[in-house]
Formats: sequence, C-alpha cells, structure tokens
Amino acid sequence: METIETRCCVVGGGPAGMMLGVLLARAGVDVVVLEKHADFLRDFRGDTIHPSTLDLMHELGVLDEFLKLPHEKARLLKVQVGDSSIPLADFSHLPTQCKFIALMPQWDFLNFLATQGARYPTFRLRQKHEAIGLLEEEGRVVGVRAKTPEGETEIRADLVVGADGRHSIVREKAGFHVQELGAPMDVLWFRISRKAGDPEETMGHFDAGRILIMINRGSHWQFGYIIMKGSAEESRKGGIEAFREAVAKLAPFSADRQSEIRNWDDLKLLTVSVDRLLHWYKPGLLCIGDAAHAMSPIGGVGVNLAVQDGVAAANLLAAPLRERRLTTEHLRLVQQRRLLPTRIVQGMQVLVQKQVVSKVLSGTGPMKPSLPLTLFARFPFLRRIPARLIGVGIRPEHVRTQAVPIAARP
Repeated sequence: METIETRCCVVGGGPAGMMLGVLLARAGVDVVVLEKHADFLRDFRGDTIHPSTLDLMHELGVLDEFLKLPHEKARLLKVQVGDSSIPLADFSHLPTQCKFIALMPQWDFLNFLATQGARYPTFRLRQKHEAIGLLEEEGRVVGVRAKTPEGETEIRADLVVGADGRHSIVREKAGFHVQELGAPMDVLWFRISRKAGDPEETMGHFDAGRILIMINRGSHWQFGYIIMKGSAEESRKGGIEAFREAVAKLAPFSADRQSEIRNWDDLKLLTVSVDRLLHWYKPGLLCIGDAAHAMSPIGGVGVNLAVQDGVAAANLLAAPLRERRLTTEHLRLVQQRRLLPTRIVQGMQVLVQKQVVSKVLSGTGPMKPSLPLTLFARFPFLRRIPARLIGVGIRPEHVRTQAVPIAARP
C-alpha cells in the first residue's frame, strides 16, 4: 500500500476543495487534493461564478486570464409570473470588479484552479483517488484511505478537510450529526438549443403547478424543471411528450425544439437537499462546502458559498498548518466564521421554498405577481437588494494569506 505524507489532505476537487488547496499551496503549505474522478467533466453542476468570486480572482491577480475562458454574462435576473415579466436582481450597481454573474461550465472553473495550483511545488492533485475511510489514532483523524486504479493508498496528514459534497463520505465516516432543513422539490436539468430572437436574460418562469429555470449558456439553454420532491417517477409515467408540452407552455419560444428532449435519458435529476452539520470539525478533521451545508439551488449561490468557505479556511489555517501548530480551536474558528452566512442563506432558501415554491407547485389557476414583486417592477433601486444578496452574499471573504516565495518554503 502506497503511503503519502502531507500537511493537509483535501477530499473532493470541487469549488471549495480546489480553492482551499490552491490558497494553502500558495501560502507554502504542502497539500494533497483527492478527486475521485479522472477529470472535472460533469454536466449540470453549479455553473455560476458570482461577482464576489470574481473579486477573489482579481485579488489573486488572475481575473483577466480567467475571463478569457468561454462564459456568458448575466447582468440582470428576471422572473416570469404568469404573463408578467419582472426584473428582480440588477448587478450593475454592485461595488465589485465585475458587475455580472459569469455563467461558465464548472469544469472550466475547476481546471483553471488546478492550473493555478500546479504553479506551486506544494500542490498535488491526485485524480482517480476515491476516499473510502478515515485513519484515526488516539481519538484524532490522522489521514484518509483512498481507492485508486492501482490499489489502496493511505494519505497521512496533520489535517483532513472533507469537501466532497452533499453525499460526503468524510462526514459519514466521521459520524457527524446532520440537521435536515427540508426541501419540497427536485430538479430535472436538460438542454435546449438557442436561436436568434430568443430572450437574452437568465430567468425563472412561474405558473400554476409549474416552475422552469432558464439559464442562458450562449449556444444553448440550460433548463431546470422544478418538480415536487420524490415525484420524478410520476413525471416519467406521464410520458416524454407530456413533459415536452409542459416545458413549451412555460417557454413558448422553445416549442419548435422540444424534440431535442429525445427521452428521459436526456434529463438529469438533481435531488435537492438543504442541511448542515451541527459541528463541522473534530480533532484533525474539518468539513466545508456542501459537505458541511448542502444548499438549495435557489439563487444559485451554492458554488459561491463553497468558495467562500475555502477562502475562510485558508485564511485561518494556512499559518498554523505551515508552522505545525494547528489545534482544534483553529477548526472551530472556521465554523464560527462561516456559520452565520450559512444560516442566513439557508434560512432565506427555506423561506422561498415554503412561501413560493411549494405554493406554486401545488397551486391551480393563473398566477399573478405578489405585491413585493410589483414593487421590484415599479422601483428599480429595489433590485439592488437581491443583487447584493446573490452576487456578493453575507460576509464575503477576501484573500488574506500571503504568497510564500518558493525559496522561503520549508
């Protein structure tokens, strides 16, 4: 069995894990990032890079390089309620470097971070390494057991960070207690081609019993059809033609392209969950991102929150890891730093799920905009509020760690 020694082993090569790995390596900490897949190429993942994340790219000095990657710019978010189209979030007034959300395939974002990490000799990305267990000694986590095509590997580390998503093997093996906050919905993701004359904006359509999210991806639309929790099988029983008709009613401009949904294999089911750990840490172990708090897709803020977790963890842990003086108190400070924004965002998501999503999915008859939505249509300055919450978030993080020159690294 191969054994790898490192200061920090990050399990999961998603936005939280990759950002943490890059920042730790930049600060002179030896770090190994484990990714169970051979690449990052997986469709229908969170593809929104928010203005606060773009600010982080600017702080790292790589924003111009990053924006050379193919992306679309969402400067305004709208909602369609019945026959009324309402501007909801206007990002043009944000105090950020970029006043838009960059819609970019997540694999491009992660590949970019991997390229940045490869610049540092203390960064190691191990793909096709799937964590299957934790190594514990005297009540402390001291590493990870991973399965690879060549057999099992042990990665021994001063700190293990679980950043392996909402189905985290790390939090399962650690025995962490998960608080379920509930989600009344699931999402069926699929693609439809774009044509000249289609709407430009990323938006959501709400009508009695149906919700459709439309994300402009340039050459195509990424659609998310919202269904009641656990009703995917019931939707399939209605037949693919009935599903196409339901989509066409919400997005009439796409009616001539519904044949692109050939069968149910063209749809990807996202089982939505909203939860968080009561404790994100134990001696030698920390969870961040969806492993610590699974987010609803409402607002598309999951990637942004995960990235912020990674930055906060790097800010608080880089020096203790580099100087080999890490304590459990340092890990507690990470949860303390990130718990408030997590609670606020999840609270708002649960509120929207209860007051909007559940009522729309169970409603009958035509819908009309509520009074708050009519105010957004009448008073443009109100659109700055959701833009701030979505684009910047609660307690945005900034890069506080200093890059350690290679010659000065231990």
